[in-house]
Amino acid sequence: MRSSRDARTIKSMLDLRFIRENPDKVKIGISAKGFAPDLVDKVLEFDKKWREELQKYEKLRNQRNKAAETKDIEAGKKIKTELNQLEPRLKEFEESVNNVLQTIPNLPADDVPLGKGEADNAEVRKWGAPAKFDFQPKDHVELGKSLGIIDFDSGTKVAGANFYFWTNEGALLELALIKYAFDVISKEGFIPIITPDLVHERYYLGTGYMPKGNEAQTYTIEGEDLGLIATAEVTLAGKHADEIISEEKLPLKYIGYSHCFRKEAGSYGKYSKGLYRVHQFTKAEMFIYCLPQESEKMHQLILSLEEKIYQGLGLPYRVLQMCTGDLGAMAVKKYDIEAWMPGRNEYGEVTSTSNCTDFQARNLNIKVKRKNGKTEYLHMLNGTAIATSRTPIAILENYQQKDGSVLIPEVLRPYLGKEKISPK
Repeated sequence: MRSSRDARTIKSMLDLRFIRENPDKVKIGISAKGFAPDLVDKVLEFDKKWREELQKYEKLRNQRNKAAETKDIEAGKKIKTELNQLEPRLKEFEESVNNVLQTIPNLPADDVPLGKGEADNAEVRKWGAPAKFDFQPKDHVELGKSLGIIDFDSGTKVAGANFYFWTNEGALLELALIKYAFDVISKEGFIPIITPDLVHERYYLGTGYMPKGNEAQTYTIEGEDLGLIATAEVTLAGKHADEIISEEKLPLKYIGYSHCFRKEAGSYGKYSKGLYRVHQFTKAEMFIYCLPQESEKMHQLILSLEEKIYQGLGLPYRVLQMCTGDLGAMAVKKYDIEAWMPGRNEYGEVTSTSNCTDFQARNLNIKVKRKNGKTEYLHMLNGTAIATSRTPIAILENYQQKDGSVLIPEVLRPYLGKEKISPK
C-alpha cells in the first residue's frame, strides 16, 4: 500500500505505479514519441532507492512513537537524530524521481499511426475544393496592406518582429470570428468564459508548456511567479486544480477567450512570414473535463465542432491525425485541421485538438468522485475553435476577388455589417 507520503510527494503526469508494473510498454510508447526509453530505467532506479529510504523512515517513525509511549527519552533522541539524517536523502530521491517523471510523456493510443514527424501524419478526410482564380492571387500580407487592415510596420516598431496591428475592417474581422465561434460552440452546451492571460508557473508547467529550451513557448515575468499563456488551455486546465468534481457534473465544457503569447523559438521557416507565426494573437479555445470512459467520444465531439466552424466559413480543409512522433508530450491522440491557403499553395494548420486523458489531471490534482464514493483522475481535452491569426489568412486568400477586394464569408456578415472589404 502507498503511504500518504508517497501520494503527497511524488508528482507524476504518468501514473508511477503503471510505470512500475508496465516498464516495457512505457518504453515502447515513449520511444514511438521520440523520447529516450532509458528514462524509464532512470525513474525506476530512483524510485527503488526512494522507496527503500521511505521504508527506513517509516520504520524509524514507528520506533519513535513506541519510545514516546514507553517514555524512553534516550531512545527517542537517538531516533530523532537518525530521522534528521535520513530526511535529506529521502528528499533528494523524491526530487530525482519527480525530475525524471516530468520528462516522461503520455503514451500514444493504440490506433495512432507510427511515425517520426509531420510527414508521417495521416490524412483522415478533406472537405471543399481549393480555390481557383482567373487572375494572379495575392498572399495575405499583400492583401492586408492593400486593404488597409493589417499593419506589420507599426507592430514591429512598437513591439518587434512578428507583432502587428489589426486596423479598420481587420479589427472588426477578429472580433467577428471570436463572436461567431462563441455563438456556434455555446449552443452545444459549452460555458463561455474569459480567462486571465497570466498564470503561475505551476499551471503552464502542469499542462506541459515549458519556459526554456529550443521549443520554448512561454514568456515569463521577471521576478514574479507568472508567465503569459500560450493558450487558454493552460488557464482552463488550472481552473479546477486541486478539486474533486462529482460525477454528476461531468462533462464540464468550456469555450474560453484569451490572448495567446508565444516565443515561437526556433520555428522561423519558409512559411513563417505574416500572420502564420506571430508572438501574440487571440483565440477561442474549447476545453472539456470528462469521465475517463467518455474522453474518446468527447474528442470526436470537439473535432466535429471544429469542422462545423470551418464548413460554416466555407474554407476548404483537410483533417490530419498526428503520428506518434508529432503528438507532443501531453496527448494520446491529436487531430489537426489544415485550411487551404492559396498564398502557400498548400494546406496550413488552423486548429488542433488533443485528448490528454489523465496526464494533466494527475499533475494538477483534479479528480472525479464517482457515485460509489471512490475518486480517480478525470480526463481533460482541448481544441481550437478559432485562432485569429491563421483563420484570417485562409479567409483573405480564399475570398479575394480580381478587383483586389475580399468577400466576407456569409456567416460573418451579420457581425461586420458588410459583404466585402475593398482596397483603401
